[in-house]
Amino acid sequence: MRLFRSRLHFLLSSFSSPLFSLIYLHRRHRRAPNVRFHSTPMLSPTVPYVARKSTRRQLLLISVLCLICLFANYFRTYGHPANIPHTVKTILEPITVMRSTTTAWMNTTPKKINQQLDAIPGRLGDQKKGTKLNAFRKVNWEDHSAALKKHKFLPNGLLEVNPDGQHPIYDLIDKSEAAWKAKLKKASRSLDEAVIEYKRRYGRKPPLGFDKWWEYVEKHKVQLPDEYDQIHRNLEPFWGIDPRDLQIIEFTHEVVPQTDTYTMGKYSMEDPIQLLNFSLPSNTSTNYDMAEAGKAIVDLLREAGVDKHIPPFRATFNPHDSPEMLTNWNLWNRAVAHAREGKTFSILNSPRPNDPHHGWLTACDPASAAPSAPIDFNGPYPAHLWPNGEPMSPAHTRTFIHDHRTAMDPCQNPHILRHHGQFVKFGHGVDPRTLLIPRFSFSPSTLHHDILFANPMNWVGELPGGANPAWEERVDERLHWRGANTGIHYSKRILWRLSHRIKMVEWANDHLYSGLRILGLGAKRGERVGEGTVVEKARWAPAMLDIAFAGQAINCEEQDGTCAELREMFEWKKRVNFIDAGKYKYVLDIDGNAWSARFKRLITTSSCIFKATVYPEWFTDRIQPWVHYVPVQIDLSDLWDTFTFFRGDLNGDHGHDELAKKIGEAGSVWSQTFWRQEDLIAYNFRLLLEYARVMSTDRDSMTFSL
Repeated sequence: MRLFRSRLHFLLSSFSSPLFSLIYLHRRHRRAPNVRFHSTPMLSPTVPYVARKSTRRQLLLISVLCLICLFANYFRTYGHPANIPHTVKTILEPITVMRSTTTAWMNTTPKKINQQLDAIPGRLGDQKKGTKLNAFRKVNWEDHSAALKKHKFLPNGLLEVNPDGQHPIYDLIDKSEAAWKAKLKKASRSLDEAVIEYKRRYGRKPPLGFDKWWEYVEKHKVQLPDEYDQIHRNLEPFWGIDPRDLQIIEFTHEVVPQTDTYTMGKYSMEDPIQLLNFSLPSNTSTNYDMAEAGKAIVDLLREAGVDKHIPPFRATFNPHDSPEMLTNWNLWNRAVAHAREGKTFSILNSPRPNDPHHGWLTACDPASAAPSAPIDFNGPYPAHLWPNGEPMSPAHTRTFIHDHRTAMDPCQNPHILRHHGQFVKFGHGVDPRTLLIPRFSFSPSTLHHDILFANPMNWVGELPGGANPAWEERVDERLHWRGANTGIHYSKRILWRLSHRIKMVEWANDHLYSGLRILGLGAKRGERVGEGTVVEKARWAPAMLDIAFAGQAINCEEQDGTCAELREMFEWKKRVNFIDAGKYKYVLDIDGNAWSARFKRLITTSSCIFKATVYPEWFTDRIQPWVHYVPVQIDLSDLWDTFTFFRGDLNGDHGHDELAKKIGEAGSVWSQTFWRQEDLIAYNFRLLLEYARVMSTDRDSMTFSL
């Protein structure tokens, strides 16, 4: 600062004499315009006196030269110091310093730059007490971030926003990218490593045929060979049950009156996998149509040549979208406890569990949130919502997903029971099973114990030409969704207005309330996210959303007037083909009757996919939210905040287009490298090896050893 003052004094002194001389002569010229030379005590007699217009020009020129010299000298010294020790990444930001206090307030937007700087000692140390100075200070990013408050990562899979923290999506993306890199880095590279990791995770040796499975994985470059925890979650409770009981239970439930099932399996090691039994409609063609998924799995395993390595088994499949095996928590907990102790019990000879609850709540740990939540299963409005649809969660906090699997759990997030057709259509819930029945299904929720398989239906490889343009060529920045009104049966007897797809379309097109609070508009990394900005939803939604039902009302009862009510309630638009869908940067994916059949196609398109679901899928352990897609809650309470973070405001300002592009492209690459047919085969191959062992009466002989 002293150096700056001395230079300023020198420059002013250097230019003051001629400048003041010109000002003096200019004033004299007004009184004596014909005088060309003049002598005064102040001026030399050789100084010319010029005409009025010429005086203005020279005065302006000299003034500009003074300023150029002054600031050029300043920036040469302070912007580009001569002694540069090394290149560092820094942040320059104006600050206000009050020596009478202990706090420095950052009063403008910080910007990251890569520039060669050295420390300038004492630049802020010469201020007198109580004075303010706008200057540049060299600040470490860590120091600046430390001034922000942290958000709460809750055990229910949600992040609770602290207004004094930075925008939480920055933290979620950083955390997820680090987790994904760590997962890839620690993956087993050899059979020996895979066996060691298997024992570490599950406390037992791998199943018979594990070496053949590893050969397939290695040959076909299947990535993340350790990430099959979903199989363990599905089969762990069966390890605690006497396998003789399991075989009886499985066989007696292959054919049940008024229940559609089919059973695939083999009698010996040499036999091919085939259809062994079924309880399906009598029409032969319908039998094979409903068993299409099981047949597709068998065909893939046979074509890969791995079916011969799978021991004998019988696997019964549920051909419908929805899961069926609601689990009694006490029974499930007893089975898991025995399994973890390496013991079994006879479930057929045990008393039936007695639970104080009924319906959905019987599937929850009594210590979880749902059993004590004040849920009105018969009321017309969703849990924790006002009639007008505004959130009324505790303390009106904003939340985002940090653990997608846990966030799907209705026991941890009981409002899900009033926001999704899977649960709403049954009111308080169906009665839980008194037995743990092995049953394969497309999409069990976290409350069900159906066994999840890798579904080959609706798999796509390459997209048709024009369906996947470059990000910069996608001209529509609205959030897009188009589909049928699936997800629930529509009748006067069912509270279908609470189902997820109905609430989604209403969320996008209901303009009754004028205020919409958007979190963190314009908040850059390292800045306080704040409480949000109130905007008019009636202006924002039509311009930023393209969400509507397509075709005509389905799954509804004409006789009671429900179909007519749906037709009147919503605008029904035309379906969008793959080429036109490729024009959208942002696409929403939400559950239908159960699992999303379109997710594979959507994530392959390189669009930024926002996914809302309550169903864990076979690949959930093998994909990373906030890296490959954007997770949103099923009630869509976080969707406006999440969407505007990437897309920006009504004018497209304050968005993060580059992050959306990064997620979209990463999702497409993931789809083509982690969701190939080889990956489906690897999952189902390992699943059937594990299932054949746990169902065997001689489990020890069904174990692989190096």
